[in-house]
This record gives sequence, C-alpha cells and structure tokens, in this order.
Amino acid sequence: MARGSGTGGERSIHGRHQPAPCAEGSARRMSAPGVLLVRCDASVAIGTGHAMRCLALAQAWQDIGGRALFAMAQSTAAVEDRLQREGIGVTRLQVESGSSDDAQATVGLARAQKAAWVVVDGYDFGADYQAALKQGGRKVLCVDDNGGAGPYCADLLLNQNAHATEALYAQKAPGIQRLLGPRFCLLRREFAAWRGWAREVPVRVKRILVTMGGSDAANFTLRVIDAIRRLEKGDLETTVVVGGSNPHVERLESAVRDGGAAFSLVKDASNMPELLSAADLAVAGAGTTCWEMCLLGLPALICVLAENQEGIASTLASRGIARSLGRSEDVSVAKIQEELLCLLDAPGERQQMSERGRALVDGNGAGRTAALLQDELQIRRAVPEDCRILWDWAQDPEICAASFSSGPIPWEAHVAWFRAKLSDPCAILYTATYATDGPVGQVRFQQNGPRVTLSIGLAKMFRRRGLGRTLLFLACERLFRESNLRAIDAYVKPDNETSIRLLSNAGFRRLGTESVRNQPAIHFVFDRSV
Repeated sequence: MARGSGTGGERSIHGRHQPAPCAEGSARRMSAPGVLLVRCDASVAIGTGHAMRCLALAQAWQDIGGRALFAMAQSTAAVEDRLQREGIGVTRLQVESGSSDDAQATVGLARAQKAAWVVVDGYDFGADYQAALKQGGRKVLCVDDNGGAGPYCADLLLNQNAHATEALYAQKAPGIQRLLGPRFCLLRREFAAWRGWAREVPVRVKRILVTMGGSDAANFTLRVIDAIRRLEKGDLETTVVVGGSNPHVERLESAVRDGGAAFSLVKDASNMPELLSAADLAVAGAGTTCWEMCLLGLPALICVLAENQEGIASTLASRGIARSLGRSEDVSVAKIQEELLCLLDAPGERQQMSERGRALVDGNGAGRTAALLQDELQIRRAVPEDCRILWDWAQDPEICAASFSSGPIPWEAHVAWFRAKLSDPCAILYTATYATDGPVGQVRFQQNGPRVTLSIGLAKMFRRRGLGRTLLFLACERLFRESNLRAIDAYVKPDNETSIRLLSNAGFRRLGTESVRNQPAIHFVFDRSV
C-alpha cells in the first residue's frame, strides 16, 4: 500500500497476516516466542479484573505462537476454570502476595519455565518486588491503574485507562517505556470479531444489561435491580450478568424471579460480546467492562465499586462516554432510578456516548502489547546496506500488482530514491528482522505535517505467517514513541484484500475512496489518541 509521487523506487510491498503453510524450503521454521508468566491474584475481595485483563494479554501471546502460565497466591474456582479452558496453566503459590518469598517463588517458576517476561498485575507488586524479578534475570511488564504504586522498577509499564498520562509517571518511572491509554486496553479474544462493529442507537431503550464484574462483594447489583423494577416500564427487558466469583448468586436469583418475565439472569457469561451488543443501555461497574462497552458503543451508567475505578468513572463521564453514579456506598436506589430515567429519555446523549466510546477503544490493545513483548520480530532504522534487498523485494510480481506504481524500477533510480529517503528528515524507514534470518520486510512513513503516510510489506518467504499485524504494531508504536505525530494514513487498491484485512485488523479506520496516481484508493487512518 503506498501513496507514491516520485520514482518507481517508492513501490511498497504488502504484508500478509493470516497464517498459512509456507512453501517447502522457502525459509527456516519460525520459532515460538516462548513462555509468558503472569503473576496476579483474584478473589471476592480483590475482584477478577486483574486476572481477566491478563487473560486477554495471555490470549494475544498465544495468538503469536507463545505459551502462557499464571502464578496465583489467591484465586477463585471460576477464574481457574476459565484459564484452564483457554489452555493456560495455573500454579498456586503458597506465599503472602507481594512478599520477598513471593518474588523468589515467581523467579524460580520463571526460570523453570524459561519465561523471559513476567507480567505483574496487582497492588502488592511494588518497586521492591519488581526489582527482585529483574535481579532474577527476568524482564518485567507492570500493569498499573493509577500511578499509586510508584516508584516503579519494570521494563514496561502499562496503564490502559483513559486518564493515564506521562505526567502521572514522569517522576515515578523515569527511563521506563510506558504504554499509556486506551490504545493498550486488554480485551479478551472473544471481542476480536466485534472490532469495527457499528451500533444502531434506538430512540427508545428496550433492553438493559446489568453487570458489576466478576465478584461484586457489596451486592450493588441488587440495588440496580430494585431501581429498574421501580421504573415501572413494562416494555423493558433486563439481563443481569453475575460473575463466576459473585457470592450473592442465590439472593440475585430470587430478585430476578420476583421481577417476572422482564428479568433474566446469566451466570459466569461466556458470551459477553453478544450480551453487550444486544443491549441498548448498561448499568455497570467502572472496571474492565467499561472498555468492552466502549468497543461496542454501548451507552452506560457506571458506578465506582473499588478505589481503582474512580479515575475511569470520572474520565469517561467528563468525556461524555458514560454517566457516573459515583462511589457505590453513596448511591441509593432512588439515585439509580433518577439517572436511568434521564438516559432513557435522552437518545441524543446516548448516540454521542456510543460514538465517543467507539472512537476511544479499537480492541487491539492486547495484540499491541504482545508484539512489544516478543523478541523474534524486531525493527530498526534502515541503513545503506538495505538498499539492495529492498530493490529485490520490489521486483516481486505480487508486490507490483499491489503498488500504485507498477512499472519496472531501474537500479540506478532505486539507489537515488533510497539515498534521498535516508537523508530526508520527513521520511522514516524501518527494516524488519526476524530472529537469525536477517531482513524480512520494511515499513516506511512519509511525514506531511502532523501526519504520516504508511507503506508496509514482508518478503515473499515470510508472508502468510501472521507477521504483518505484529510488524505494523511494532512500527506504529515506535513511531509514536519517537515523535509527536498524531495520525497515520494508508492508501490501498480496492482489490488488495490482504492489505485491507491487515489494516482493518490492526485498528485502522476505513474512511472512503480517493484517487492516488489517477487510481482509486481506499483511505485508512489510525489516530494516535486511540
């Protein structure tokens, strides 16, 4: 995909992203990225949010060929069952969470499993704990929420929340690469099929979804059920989702029965995307579910069930993505009823909530993070020695067919073009290398003001192996890390289904059709704010 305006040397190559068998003898066997060890806990008191977002990252790691293992000092039967169903092992640690014994046990497990990376997600795993893991020879990804656990001693620091800013970590995590904002929201694999799904927001709300996460220790769900029953709107259908670690199932089942046919209860749901997509409005806890609702454009009334949810609730409310009830202990049944009535009678507000939520979360956060953790595929700045291999790649008939400039490229013209690009401050050229195989592809960005235009491709022997999406994630994140550029444009021929699929699956939005070199081109864009 390219928007070229110079010599034929600007031809790009396009990458494949769907795994498929490679031609016999075309390249060496690709090695798997190894084991990812996750250290987190779950319980009725802690909740299951830490485990569920780490599950999303573990799934993304599996998707690029790796294996994941959870180490947990506390867990619930529902969480362990879910992990095992996903092919993820669980090792129970008989230690106090966050203690030195915990750190040593985790290091020992990582060594035994040959896990280079340890993911820590929880408020007991502070700087000393992270330092002990690093002293044990492990690389550490710390998943955080509010910057309250600083200082930090990790290799990567991830905060997926909309209120995450560099200022929050400037003094607490100097020198640590930070992955901040909803671009890194860790959503589970079942949401992948819903990326880009467009919701129709009805004038009248007919279906309400109630979900307070995996546990809901204070049983706020019961207050919500009471509030909906008091609305006395006979045409409303309410689905109550109860997490597998909820201790109040019997009481909620009774309340749902008392509500009559308009109420139904789903325990430990395995089809959350379908439930969220079917609803017109949600009442939910201000945890991980918020990002799932954003992806699916579901307007919501949210409530703070734990201290770490306050930033999420206030930020989403200030951006007009949801209405916040505040802290659950301060919210009465009457208050819930009042806020619900306001939203039921505000189709315009619900429409804006839906659009703003979808613009915030694209559902690729787990894939982006997994790409940054793997060591097999890497990118570097192009060097003069790359000139010949880029020219060789550009002669591929498949590449010529996908390019907007499909004529032959004389060697002398290519050399002149390549040298000009290396010296052009507005041209950013990356060469992709895979393990010991040397160069396998390229990514090029051409800057135009605060935006850049993308070209990406893989050499023939490395296509159809799932590398294209990973390469795109790596290049875009490095571009954003090293610059203040705001958006990435890409232009694709309408019959180039491979590149269309690649861009769509990597979070690029399809805008429309334009003309590139007097040829129709589909315009895609990726915004840094996502």
